[in-house]
Amino acid sequence: MAGGSGTRMGASVPKQFLDLDGKAILHFTMDRLCAAIPGLKVVTVLPDSHVATWRRYCAGHNVTVPQTIVRGGISRFHSVRNGLEKVPDGAVVAVHDGVRPLVRGEVLRRIFSAAETSPAVIPVIPSVDTLRAVRRRELPDGQVVFEPVPGVSPDRNMLFRVQTPQVFHSELLKAAYSRPYETSFTDDATVAEAAGIPLSFVEGDPLNIKITTPDDLVFAKAVLSVWGDSVVR
Repeated sequence: MAGGSGTRMGASVPKQFLDLDGKAILHFTMDRLCAAIPGLKVVTVLPDSHVATWRRYCAGHNVTVPQTIVRGGISRFHSVRNGLEKVPDGAVVAVHDGVRPLVRGEVLRRIFSAAETSPAVIPVIPSVDTLRAVRRRELPDGQVVFEPVPGVSPDRNMLFRVQTPQVFHSELLKAAYSRPYETSFTDDATVAEAAGIPLSFVEGDPLNIKITTPDDLVFAKAVLSVWGDSVVR
């Protein structure tokens, strides 16, 4: 999934095309996935306006991974649905954010192994921070204020952060995505759950961050400086 515009990054190109260790972030992510799970068939979902950009990049940077390129939709939900049109029934399909390049091979193999017996496998990591319910409100003068929500006390021991790849039995996920879009569909797990698909959860990885802001990119480069040249870990 690389269909976003990446406005929070503030760059001149979508974040999936920014450089990470000499490659576009999307290229780096793709190489990690395919090195960890040999035989993957890749469907790359891109913004319509940047399909040509990616084709030129692949031609000029020796991207050898076979891939089917699909044009994204008006939301992540619609982009995933477009991509699933290229996925056959009877397969295991992993939906991964193209800007999560630090996903480790051991995590990928753990998720795919669980998917052999579970129809929907979601990686999660615990929340280590104290949580508080507040509402963010912007005043007419542009000032941002945070207001407490009375009576809400989140228990961090029961709250986990969700990551990708989320892995499913393809015919079930395709059927789930045939339903109308709802604003509550924030990831593939919420779509699957609304369709009655039971979810299973496995341990994710705190380093498997989604690169969204300039600070995230700095963090990713720092991690790679420690990891060195190894692609699969």
